[in-house]
Amino acid sequence: MTMSPELPDLLSAEFAADPYSAYRALRENAPVYWHEATQSYVLSRYEDVSRAFREPVFTTANYDWQLEPVHGRTILQLSGREHAVRRGLVAPAFRGGELQERFLPVIERNARTLIDAFRSDGKVELVGQFSTHFPINVIVDMLGLDQADHARFQRWYTSIIAFLGNLAQDPEVAEAGERTRRELAEYMLPIIARRRDEPGDDLLSRLCLAEIDGTRMSDEDIKAFVSLLLAAGGETTDKAVSALFANLLAHPDQLAAVRADRSLIAPAFAETLRYTPPVHMIMRQPAEDVELSGGTIPAGSTVTCLIGAAGRDPERYRDPGEFDIFRTDLNATNAFSAAADHLAFALGRHFCVGALLAKTEVEVGTNLLLDAMPDMRLADGAVPTERGVFTRGPGSLSLEFTPVA
Repeated sequence: MTMSPELPDLLSAEFAADPYSAYRALRENAPVYWHEATQSYVLSRYEDVSRAFREPVFTTANYDWQLEPVHGRTILQLSGREHAVRRGLVAPAFRGGELQERFLPVIERNARTLIDAFRSDGKVELVGQFSTHFPINVIVDMLGLDQADHARFQRWYTSIIAFLGNLAQDPEVAEAGERTRRELAEYMLPIIARRRDEPGDDLLSRLCLAEIDGTRMSDEDIKAFVSLLLAAGGETTDKAVSALFANLLAHPDQLAAVRADRSLIAPAFAETLRYTPPVHMIMRQPAEDVELSGGTIPAGSTVTCLIGAAGRDPERYRDPGEFDIFRTDLNATNAFSAAADHLAFALGRHFCVGALLAKTEVEVGTNLLLDAMPDMRLADGAVPTERGVFTRGPGSLSLEFTPVA
């Protein structure tokens, strides 16, 4: 077990500027590292992070303090049959057939609306004009909520993500997150009650009607799931779309390949999830003492799993510091299922239920963006720079292109 103060500090400006160098140092010198400021054991090797996601001894009890203050009690905090039943209630809406039949038109419409706003301009700042809004607008429409409230949900989404990434425990960020929980409840609970009485063909109505062995979700359960969907469903697609294009623009030959063969979008997305994942850290809490490659973690401790470090572990991936959509040690076919061999959606019983939604959004959005900007290039002087620690992605991505007639 390493506790040296000379190791990279997760809360430092140096770490925020370049976490990948810090990840390398941790993997090589301190694969299990006690971080005093966050009071957690930090894991950086693929093998250890994978175990923390797969093995039942690693619980999600940490979400009681990490998620519940902003979301309410969510499916992520449950275990055993209770978790299986709740997951069974929500999962059908996010399976391939259901997505294609019910929600693909919603996804396409929202992508086209955003793209139409800039397609004739010859320039776009992709993060601010597309990526940040696209997944939240999709979720609002899937739920059958008022499209006039897109901006309100965008504000709630930003507040929730800031709360979850508040490693330094800024009290103003914490208070804003808790305020968002109250505001979202005041907005959602009356709507949920109405959908129970007058269900429609939207996702919210399906959640209200879903039943397994006499078990249904309560109004609070549904509200908490909507809050969780905003954060998890929004952040993955938001950061991934921008990062995917930043990575492809930095590798023109791979961008040309994707432009020519759109079946390569899924491998490019999978490689982006490995190389520059939207979420860099997920926490767990072991129910018993656990022996890992770098030491023993005591029962009840908080464990910070560095997805961003595990994805560049040379013990797992060949040339892990290279972006390569053609790599053979990452299976794009399984990348959006519980059999994934990257860790961006976690693994095991808590594998992201919305992984196929994220894949569909990224494929639709990328296809339409490539159609609208076939000769896209970075604007003069633009240098994509990643920002964030808990979640991370390009802060901006200024592009130029020749408008398509």
